[in-house]
Formats: sequence, structure tokens, C-alpha cells
Amino acid sequence: MNPEKWVFNLLLSFLFFRICTSIDTLTPNQSIKDGNVLVSSGETFALGFFSPENSSRRYVGIWYNKIPKQTVVWVSNRDSPINGTSGVLSLNRDGNLVIYDNTRNRTVWQTNVSAVSYSARLLDSGNLVLFQGDSGSGGVVWQSFDHPTNTLLPNMKLGLDRRTDLEWFLTSWKSRDDPSTGEYSLRLELNELPQLILFKGASSRVWRLTTLLKRQRSEKAKDMARSIINRTLVNNLDEVYTSYTLINASNLSTLFLDELGSLKMVTWVGKWVEFYKVPGDQCSAYGWCGAYGYCDSNNIGGQHFECTCLPGYEPRSAEEWNLRDASEGCIKKREELSMCINGEGFVKVANAKIPDTSKARVWMGLSVHECKDKCLRNCSCLAYTSTAEGGARAICVTWYENLMDVRSYVRRFSESGLDLYVRVDAVELGMSLCA
Repeated sequence: MNPEKWVFNLLLSFLFFRICTSIDTLTPNQSIKDGNVLVSSGETFALGFFSPENSSRRYVGIWYNKIPKQTVVWVSNRDSPINGTSGVLSLNRDGNLVIYDNTRNRTVWQTNVSAVSYSARLLDSGNLVLFQGDSGSGGVVWQSFDHPTNTLLPNMKLGLDRRTDLEWFLTSWKSRDDPSTGEYSLRLELNELPQLILFKGASSRVWRLTTLLKRQRSEKAKDMARSIINRTLVNNLDEVYTSYTLINASNLSTLFLDELGSLKMVTWVGKWVEFYKVPGDQCSAYGWCGAYGYCDSNNIGGQHFECTCLPGYEPRSAEEWNLRDASEGCIKKREELSMCINGEGFVKVANAKIPDTSKARVWMGLSVHECKDKCLRNCSCLAYTSTAEGGARAICVTWYENLMDVRSYVRRFSESGLDLYVRVDAVELGMSLCA
């Protein structure tokens, strides 16, 4: 080959490669082959083909662009990998994003939208967006934020779009080297007071994040509350979801669900540093002390058992309790003597992680005293809590079934402790769980 022609072709290839690796938008006349990438406009994220550390399988994913340790935050074809480097990402004639395996002549993944799209763009938020019109003038028809894998980035949603029944939830990787769908998931459970639940399999609860209930506090007290994130709950006719933003937007931090079922918040300081993880201690494991039990993390590993019973309750099995096994939980004391509206009242469990709210009732605009009366007048009401203080009116929550997963409050992940008032018989009044 003529040397000058060879140099020219090499230069042309280099320039073409540079163009392909610096753009943030994919149009119908372009494609991303294995080895090329899209880079968001602020160069925060990149999209392309990758393999996990100890795997040769190829996936299309999104990762942090400027971090030397590749950290993948989203995977498209997680359950349909490609063997070899023959994959191509492109927009097909229907306007769908498609990953095609040239070796096996088959489509391994596509977006499956009906609207004809014009372009796909990788945003600096880490969101891959499919636009219907030129420069996004026709609106969004598909986005990766609607299909999370194991990572929740700022402003991503966990919850449900009530208009389309699209659920936003996280699922773990199967292993560190296999991004296919694992056995753990993080979902927003929808009830009168939505809460985040970490599941193993379809229904086994591993951990629960208390709702966004917070006791009303002064602005000065709010300023003193140290937190790394702001969490938001939106609940209206169109959608219900929780999301977060970083207090310091310049921090490079992310929340992800690992393959072992741990939810972790990490930040980049030359390396990934973990500063939050759940479940953490025994008390953070769902229902560690069983129904009507109370877990005090201050006693973990100490002379005293971390599990006690809520006021008015006693261990179901004293023998197992003495062996530090509280899985059977607690039962009501003197059940045969219990009578409704017979001088019973409430004992306060101060600054607690409130019980599972799956079947709790929520009452809006009640004072603390009105909330107490609401529970007291109903013989089935077992406990209540209120976000109001003094004569203010706020949210009242009442429970009528198993009081599960109550623990001492530990300030993590912007959780807030509340005073829980447990219904007891007259003979139990004056006894308090917490000094």
C-alpha cells in the first residue's frame, strides 16, 4: 500500500474514532460499535460496551467517565449478553434503540416503544433519553431512568407511574462478575404511608426504611440536622415515588444495591468510600425481635439482650428468649383480663423507628391529642404516632395489627425517630420501655 495513502487512512480512522467517542447523541444514521462510546456533554458519564472484571461477556452500560475504576450504573442487556465484540447499538427504522449481535445475527435488546423517535442522548445526569422530535422537540418516549438496574442516581425515582403502571425499582446483580438480574430488590411499597422495602426473592423482607414522616421542628433544629442527602416523597393521582438529591452537588456519590443484598451509599475521594450500608447491625434487619418486639442497638454485643418486648407484652417463648432468639416475638400480657375502654392508656416508646406501616392508617390534620383519641376510641387500635407538636396539626398514624420492626432510632439515611405510643391495660400504665 502507498505509505501516504496508509497514513491518510490511519488519520481518517483516528478522526472518525474521536468524533464517535466525543458525541453525546446517537441519530438514525449512526451506530455505536464495541469500542466506541457516547459521552455526556459535561463528560460525567459514558455509554458503551463493557465486560465485568472477570467476564468476557459484553454488555451495553453507562458508567462514570472520569473515574479510573470503571463503575457501571446501568446495564441494558443485563440478561442477554454478547459473546465477543460483534455487538452494535443503533436506532432501527422504527425509532427503537437496538443492540444487535452480528455474530449470531439477532437482536439481543431493544426499547420497544411505538412512537417514531429521532435521536438518543446521554445526559449528564446519567440518563439515556430517546427523543421523538429533532433536538428533543417532540418529547421523551423512553429513558433509562425508567428502567433502573442496581443503582439509584440523584433524581431517579423509586415508585409507580399510576398512568402507565410502570414501576421503578432496583434489582441487584447476580454476582460481581454477572450483571444479570439478582435475587434482591428495593421497592417502594404502596400503602397509605409508602415505605421502602428491601426484598430477598419475591416476598422475604430484609430491611425497611421508615417513611418520610418527621416530627415538626424549628428551622434552627433543621439546620443542626446533619445529612448527606435530601429525600422527597411525591404522592398524587399520576405517580407515587421517592427520590433524592445530594446536599453537596459537587460530591460524586451514588446509592446502589449490591449482589449480597446490601444497600450502600458511596462517595468518590480518589477511591470509592462507603459511608452508609444497610442492613448494618442486627437491629436493622427486618423484624429481628419479632412481632411486638423492640430492638435496642445500644445493647448489641453487650451483657443485655438487644431485644425486649413493647410495653404490655412479654416473650412468646421465654426459653428461646433466654437463648437470645427473639424470632417468635412477643405476646400480650394478661390477654384474658384485657377489656376495652376500661382505664387503658398508652406508654411512650421515645424516638423510635416506627413499626411497619404496610397496614397502618393515616389521618391528616390532627393534633397529638386528637390522634390519641382516634386510637383510644377504637378497641382494635394497638398504637399511634404523630408528627405534630403542641397544639399543631399534622399527620397521625395508627396501627391495628402486628407491631413489627420497631427499634431504637439511629440517625442514618435521613431517617427520623418518632415517639410511638403503645396501648396498654390499666395495670400496665406507668411502666415505660425507655427511661
